[in-house]
Amino acid sequence: MPSLYQHSKARPAAHPGAARATHSSGKGYEQLKQECLRRGVLFEDSDFPACNSSLFFSENPPIPFVWKRPGDIVKDPKFILGGATRTDICQGDLGDCWLLAAIASLTLNEKTLARVVPLDQNFGPDYAGIFHFQFWQHNEWLDVVIDDRLPTFKGRLVFLHSAELNEFWSALLEKAYAKLNGSYESLKGGSTIEAMEDFTGGIGEMYDVKAAPDNFYEILEKALKRCSMVGCSIDTSSAAESEARTPFGLVKGHAYSVTGIEEVSYRGQQVQLIRIRNPWGQVEWNGPWSDNSAEWHSVSPSERRRLSQAARDDGEFWMKFEDFKIHFDKVEICNLTPDALGDSTTHKWEVTIHQGSWVRGATAGGCRNFLETFWTNPQIKLHLTEKDDGQDECTFIVALMQKDRRKLKKLGAEMLTIGYSIYESPGRDGHLGKDFFRYHPSKARSKTYINLREVTQRFKLPPGDYILIPTTFEPHQEADFCLRIFSEKKAITEDLDENVAIDLPEPLHPTPDPQETEEEKQFRALFEQISGEDMEVSAKELEYVLNAVLKRTKNIKFKNLSLISCRNIISLMDTSGNGKLEFSEFKAFWEKMKKWISIFLQFDFDKSGSMSSYELRGALKAAGYQLNNYLLQLIVLRYSDEQFQIEFDDFLNCLIRLENASRVFQALSVNNKEFINLNIGE
Repeated sequence: MPSLYQHSKARPAAHPGAARATHSSGKGYEQLKQECLRRGVLFEDSDFPACNSSLFFSENPPIPFVWKRPGDIVKDPKFILGGATRTDICQGDLGDCWLLAAIASLTLNEKTLARVVPLDQNFGPDYAGIFHFQFWQHNEWLDVVIDDRLPTFKGRLVFLHSAELNEFWSALLEKAYAKLNGSYESLKGGSTIEAMEDFTGGIGEMYDVKAAPDNFYEILEKALKRCSMVGCSIDTSSAAESEARTPFGLVKGHAYSVTGIEEVSYRGQQVQLIRIRNPWGQVEWNGPWSDNSAEWHSVSPSERRRLSQAARDDGEFWMKFEDFKIHFDKVEICNLTPDALGDSTTHKWEVTIHQGSWVRGATAGGCRNFLETFWTNPQIKLHLTEKDDGQDECTFIVALMQKDRRKLKKLGAEMLTIGYSIYESPGRDGHLGKDFFRYHPSKARSKTYINLREVTQRFKLPPGDYILIPTTFEPHQEADFCLRIFSEKKAITEDLDENVAIDLPEPLHPTPDPQETEEEKQFRALFEQISGEDMEVSAKELEYVLNAVLKRTKNIKFKNLSLISCRNIISLMDTSGNGKLEFSEFKAFWEKMKKWISIFLQFDFDKSGSMSSYELRGALKAAGYQLNNYLLQLIVLRYSDEQFQIEFDDFLNCLIRLENASRVFQALSVNNKEFINLNIGE
């Protein structure tokens, strides 16, 4: 199940300089390394051991892998040899070309590379068999420590390796990323932009090449100049086409890197070229402007040197931009900032981040197609106050990311289909209800719901207040999410579900009335019959009384109240402390009970005797309790069944617990949320 986020307020973007150590010992890279050097041993990572579970979770290794350190594979291992370059990335026997394409792009930016791959690591005198790498995860930079034992077969690396057999930075980086995601198998299949974002903390976007804007060449040129990471691929029409080769030497369903874009003088004309790299380190385009094509004979030697053009079977090739648009289908760009997503002006972007979760029965309402539950999704209010310079609208980018799905693959999790909608705020505070969405259309929405890790889109809206609803497509689907909002001008965001409030009527203090109602006369007669002369009932006796009364009440299909409920009722109403209820205390409780029954029937839409847990927020609000998502999710987990239904007995217990908590809160004057949090889940 997803995490429950107790503090969902907007947070600033993470700074890469403060990467958090992730080793289970709580120790950082330097401390672990120094311990190994002091003891004269090589580091062995117990968090990611050299065994089959680190390789695969759904199958046994197809061949007998042997874990070896680089010094056991070659005589003179090097971490980086002659600089980390895109030719250091050659794919092995793992379907992670998407990751390798991202690593190849990473090598084009020295500063970004040095952040992910700390360059002060080596196999020199202070070698201790330990290395570390840094990755961005959901607004946090993590420092991932590994040992350098790598899977081999017949003395050769099985997975990612460098063209230079004694260079190991890329293989160790792949291992660290596998550890981050749970296993090597977890890296099978993915989107290049996913790894690009984990290397940069940047913002990504995808282009359909066939429908790309007219200035697509300029967009790519600017993206590469700004050190953005760019990948591309060719669609497949069926699983059988995956990694099928075209007559032009291209591979379908395969992730490529875009490593350059230039114009070249050719026979008196300027020709637009784009440079692509296949992470296999071989298999290249064989059409015009390929390595050995005739077009290069008409280009001056100086131009060829400028473009680093050479006829090598290294997986990298040039092609005409027009041919690129014909043969490729998708382009993924990850920008270190959102600047390259828009016009040519550089902006300083404001970033706010919300962490949240979709929990079945509480906040996993699905998309607008499911109106009955859509309104229960988390709601974030967005205040757009300043127009863009010289414009009448405000520009902002929304990036919704589902968290840890790759890591949860071994538990059967897949990428969920996600998206979001944006509504104009009605100008009132608090969680918006079902009727608002029934009668108000959205002002904007994500272009599509899709099963990618992140859905990103740019919007322009007039200044004002808006409500952003992040959702899965289907209801009842659980996941954690990270929502990032980038804005050109300062934008204020707040979680509409953050506040906790209690608004209860004054407790009733019944006074003797000489004229009893007919209902009270019946209660008194039943009370006398059960209690005896002292006119007090125990929990067991109260159980009999209440169930007898409820059976006589029309339009109620409740199951019997439990003995636990009756004990809780006495704990709420017993003023004398003797563990029993007097008749006056029972009468006071019955007034509460009638109100709670009325509320329950109001939200029991099908009159089945139970209500949907998605309606609990509204029912509790009607009873005087405004809860945030965190508390609501706890209550749903405690009181709903597998069908997301809540029986009246559970609803009653929930209200009793809440009222008890609110009374102590009033007596102690402690924080609403903190006290309810302590009491609701007991």
